Amino acid sequence: MSLFRTKPIEAQPHVDAGEPVHGGLTGEVTLKRVLSARHLVMLGIGAVIGAGIFVMTGQAAANHAGPAIVLSFVLAGIACGFAGLCYAEFAAMLPVSGSAYSYSYATLGEFVAWFIGWNLVLEYTFAAATVAVGWSGYFTGLLDSIGHMTGSAVGLPAALTNAPLNVVDGRIVTTGALINLPAVAIVIGVTALCYRGITQSASANAVIVAIKIVVLLLFMAFSLKHVDPANWTPFIPEPEGPGRFGWDGVLRGASIVFFAYIGFDAVSTAAQEAKNPQRDMPIGILGSLAICTVLYIAMAAVLTGMVPYTLLGTPKPVATALESYPDLLWLKTLVEVGAIAGLTSVILVMMVGQPRIFYSMARDGLIPKLFGRVHREFRTPHVGTLIVGSTAVILAGLLPIGVLGDLVSMGTLLAFATVCIGVLVLRRTRPDLQRAFRVPWAPVVCILGAASCLWLFGRAFLDNWHWMSGWILIGFAIYFGYSRRHSQLNA
Repeated sequence: MSLFRTKPIEAQPHVDAGEPVHGGLTGEVTLKRVLSARHLVMLGIGAVIGAGIFVMTGQAAANHAGPAIVLSFVLAGIACGFAGLCYAEFAAMLPVSGSAYSYSYATLGEFVAWFIGWNLVLEYTFAAATVAVGWSGYFTGLLDSIGHMTGSAVGLPAALTNAPLNVVDGRIVTTGALINLPAVAIVIGVTALCYRGITQSASANAVIVAIKIVVLLLFMAFSLKHVDPANWTPFIPEPEGPGRFGWDGVLRGASIVFFAYIGFDAVSTAAQEAKNPQRDMPIGILGSLAICTVLYIAMAAVLTGMVPYTLLGTPKPVATALESYPDLLWLKTLVEVGAIAGLTSVILVMMVGQPRIFYSMARDGLIPKLFGRVHREFRTPHVGTLIVGSTAVILAGLLPIGVLGDLVSMGTLLAFATVCIGVLVLRRTRPDLQRAFRVPWAPVVCILGAASCLWLFGRAFLDNWHWMSGWILIGFAIYFGYSRRHSQLNA
């Protein structure tokens, strides 16, 4: 039964009840409470609007759903909406940095909490690497555009802009490239910013979010005149096999573009740095999710209306669509700048989230204590930030985007499903806890949220079961070899 021992919890008091901004009541060095509701909404948008629009949309439309990728976004958005409500209840009640890991520890037990924490590494660290690969594609395209305008060669050789490894029919093969240098460079730069401080990271993210939203609105405004309804016919292409077009393709597309919504839960990892988490965490989580869902659906409709969906299976589908219209080529460079900004903010928020989950796990004893060290001057989990950044550099420099994206989605879906179940468990076991925000119609919302997330996980798992199974087995080995014996609950 020690596998399912739960961490004792109490609803956290409001932070203005005596807790200093720059440290704990006992004088220990802790994370700073400096983030407002606006910061949290911006963090959510910064994490969500990125690879989904600028990278994944085109590939999912070209290979799985066709123009019905719009429906894929709707289905994935509904699943995220259910999970978002559950995250909001937990984040307002337990404003800590561990996100789904901490919520699982309080409701379903230590083993489940470790399992979710291990899968969150897939969500955040692998997501940072995945988006960095997409960032590299747009950065390379921007260099080519600048070279075309100036009449000079400013691009990088292909050997320095592609992954040296690829996965073909489940086997790792070499591509002949050396390293994806732009992907490595952006991860290093973002890691340095996250090391410096949460205030600087949040401020930089707010500027980047403003840039990419303006670019998206400009793209849709100027591209509408080129939307041809004939490109939406047939809206759901005839099926060509498992997961390729037809309704099965729409559902498979939903499991892929679910990656596009990853990030709104990263808001919850900043709960321990929010000024008023009881009020602001639900605003940050649900507000950013609602804004991003509307933008995704509109962008998917415009993209598939501009060009046949079969042409969108590129690393930069938005730029590819613009290349078909000479009068919009001026916008192509602007979109590349917006994409670079957008993908940068996604990497930034992912790199903010993972070290803070490690921070919580280290304080619970499940991973070495060095992951929980906080820099005395910057008040950031600096050791965890360096470790996560180094790992993301290796992944981004060596692996392609497809495998990374599916693994990220699967890890996230398991975390979402667990949070949905956890709300119901805690409602039953601790009805006395004060809840600043409550999920409406909790039994229905939580069950539908968990079921939809697990179903989408099953769709992705069928194609990547060997990778995911290997990851889970490594996690089990670490838990039984180290975490179980060093847990604080053993004391």
